[in-house]
Amino acid sequence: MKIVIIAVLVSGLILGGSEVFGQGWCIWSARVSASETSGRIVVSNKPFTESYILAEIMIQLLEHHTNLTVERRIIEGGTTSILHPALLSGEIDLYPEYTGTAWQEVLKQENIIRDPMELYEAVQREYEERFGLLWLPLFGFNNTFTLAVRRESAEKDGLRTFSDLARVSERYVFGAEPDFFERKDGYENLVATYGFRFKAVKQMAIALKYPAIVSREVDVINAFSTDGLLQKFNLVVLEDDKGYFPSYFCAPVVRREVVERYPEVSEVLGLLAGRISDEKMTRMNYLVDEERRDPKDVAREFLKEEGLI
Repeated sequence: MKIVIIAVLVSGLILGGSEVFGQGWCIWSARVSASETSGRIVVSNKPFTESYILAEIMIQLLEHHTNLTVERRIIEGGTTSILHPALLSGEIDLYPEYTGTAWQEVLKQENIIRDPMELYEAVQREYEERFGLLWLPLFGFNNTFTLAVRRESAEKDGLRTFSDLARVSERYVFGAEPDFFERKDGYENLVATYGFRFKAVKQMAIALKYPAIVSREVDVINAFSTDGLLQKFNLVVLEDDKGYFPSYFCAPVVRREVVERYPEVSEVLGLLAGRISDEKMTRMNYLVDEERRDPKDVAREFLKEEGLI
């Protein structure tokens, strides 16, 4: 009899409290579901403006389109030689890298692949096979070395390409940082490829190159093609018509296990494929370097303009 009464009471409690019980179960289930679909991903970058901006773009895009908690981690030094091991160890999960840098500095390849897509595919293949790292689609811009001259010089001598410059190089003074004269893809082989015969050559610190060309101390400088200072000083970037410099296209590099666990990472970052042109990247660098804008704000504006957030 006691057993029957207890059974009835329990049944009544369950039936009478079914609505409350149900609500509690739904809330608990929702929390379990959310915890299973959420996670944490760590993004890092190199210690220069462009890389800061790209990291912000990726962070904000992931935060907007996924349930992941996205953490930015700045690692002291932050060069490829530091970030690559951090990626392998799992200290970070992804960062923006350049194809030419990966090929030469990480993979230690001496042969230069001139075709940009062939280089990207080779780097992509080697990284996955050797390190278990994935190269996601390219952002679109190519931050390679280039040569720049004052606009008046370009207009006066009809300079559009490196070969055009070679025609009148004996009247031009060339300036670059010391490292450029030591690189395999630097000054010596550049001169041999194009037949430059510069009037004079000057070595100087990177920070002094732009003031030097503006003050006419030099007439030609080496530069990175997305450098914001090119816009500030209204310099003309010449075309590397013989494809001397390796390509330095940029893309997110991520650990394979991260993508396997959170496939939305590759899907969301894939939205950036081909979205950032040389001109757009140069403009964003300029806004941060010269107008002192916050990289977070510049990244957010870009994503809104592209309709990505």
